[in-house]
Amino acid sequence: MLRVSHIVNSVFTSRTYILSKEGENACWIVDCGDVEPLLERLAALGGIPVKGVLLTHAHFDHIYGLPRLAELFPEVRVYTCEAGLKALLDPRLNMSKYHDAPIVFGPDRVAVCGEGDRVELFDGVAAAVYETPGHHPSCLTFEVDGYLFTGDAYIPGIAVVTTLPGGDKALAAASRERILALAAGRALCPGHEVAGLPEGIVLPGSAR
Repeated sequence: MLRVSHIVNSVFTSRTYILSKEGENACWIVDCGDVEPLLERLAALGGIPVKGVLLTHAHFDHIYGLPRLAELFPEVRVYTCEAGLKALLDPRLNMSKYHDAPIVFGPDRVAVCGEGDRVELFDGVAAAVYETPGHHPSCLTFEVDGYLFTGDAYIPGIAVVTTLPGGDKALAAASRERILALAAGRALCPGHEVAGLPEGIVLPGSAR
């Protein structure tokens, strides 16, 4: 059975999700912010390593832990689309330039994926990949065993930010509707902690 938990990061209260499964000797995460609380969570899971990262998009607040994570876990791979790879290689595009912590990551640590792909996580568990641009061209939504990880493409009750470079209101609206359709019967896991949302995982239909 898939186990999903999350930590709230210090930069813009972005969320990192930890995906684990009983009997597996590694875990996966969705996005990567603060590494220390992540390590504490991994220790609580028996000291298991991180095998891979599903990246919802390549903005600073969702990637700033990647360089340290890669040092700690040399085998880790980051799954993103072509636009995500391009942004990971450019501190201006991934916004790290404006946080006094320029990040250039990849390409040797990056695996490119896109619409319709499936990323094998554990025995019998895979992540289905959906392209949901609008907030940023690199936005991906991942469906894993009934959980839908939407990043910033959809946060219940919050308008999608489209004013940053690469934002597109029309695409954001289309992605929102697509995500709402995908969310039926699934647990919705957005990219940020927001006041007024239920603690932990947000259930479909709790906000629109």
